[in-house]
Amino acid sequence: TYLCLCFSSFAAQLMSKRPTMNDVWPDNEEPFQVLNLDTLIQMHLKWLSYLPRVKPFYAVKCNSTETVLRTLNALGTGFDCASKGEISQFLSPGVKPENIIYAHTTKPQSHIKYALDDSSSFHRLSSKFGAGLSTTGRLLECAAELGLEVVGVSFHIGSKCSQSLAFRQAIADARSIFDTVKLLGFQFSLLDIGGGFSGKDFPVTLQEFSKVINGALDEYFPFESGVQIIAEPGRYYAESTFTLAANVIAKRVIMEDMRKEGGMFLVEVPERLMMYYLSDGVYGSLNFLLTDGQVSPYLHRSSEKRYRSVIWGPTCDYIDKIVDNYLIPELHVGDWLLFDNIGAYGISMSTEFNGFKRSTMKAFHLQQLI
Repeated sequence: TYLCLCFSSFAAQLMSKRPTMNDVWPDNEEPFQVLNLDTLIQMHLKWLSYLPRVKPFYAVKCNSTETVLRTLNALGTGFDCASKGEISQFLSPGVKPENIIYAHTTKPQSHIKYALDDSSSFHRLSSKFGAGLSTTGRLLECAAELGLEVVGVSFHIGSKCSQSLAFRQAIADARSIFDTVKLLGFQFSLLDIGGGFSGKDFPVTLQEFSKVINGALDEYFPFESGVQIIAEPGRYYAESTFTLAANVIAKRVIMEDMRKEGGMFLVEVPERLMMYYLSDGVYGSLNFLLTDGQVSPYLHRSSEKRYRSVIWGPTCDYIDKIVDNYLIPELHVGDWLLFDNIGAYGISMSTEFNGFKRSTMKAFHLQQLI
């Protein structure tokens, strides 16, 4: 279970006030998440400041929490959908079709028909080619023979890109395609620069990306060209806006003999290895640890002696390990550990393995927590 707290406070500030925590989450060991809407809004304002020509279409697959989607819709972002289910999720509450792109590279025919049923959708055929530069000519020739309407180029440099110059090369390649298609009778009007933006300003900040992207756009697609520029950021918006609080549900202490120097001799000194088991793990909100990344859990208290620790999730699977050989103050059953920057893909990819339920939402206003 996760608790979505929609106000501008940090999880550590909440957890430092135990009476408030008990009022909100009484006698409960279920994990919860704190959503900082101020951070989400600040990320959007930063995007508008650094990339004013690039309209963001939020990648829904990254985190489809309703509060996130409603906030981004109110801010005026578009939405990058990958299936009929995601598209219908937005058409029902009245999101304008022109603010939805169907950008999955491989589309079931029934999903394509559903997307095309809305004839007013401006970007309904915008999709990722999934092809190298050398094959685009043949693909476009085939499209011309089939009478298809191709309106632009979309690329994706890869998730969490570490080289800002990759955008410059991709934009230059897109320009060459724009020039080539004129011979086939196409008039391209759209460039989708994809995603790859981190929400943590690491390994590359948005400001660093923007310098390269804006420079390349000015050179290859100047404003007067009339080409619309869009992007598909997901992790950028969601990653840093969520903090996880997981409860310590069990504890184990292992005494290990360590050889240490004592005077002129090596002596055997017992050292404690701590093992903790939390109410959430890699089959839940921290599933991204199975493929990439790492976390740095912390307590709301500090300046205590730290012990070498192994932290596990709640399931009986041995791969449900969160961190290994991690230095942290001694924990006790009932303590809460905090994990920052877990908003990207944790909720949308969580499972119910071993019967641990997926997250649900409960929202509070600030007045209810004081």
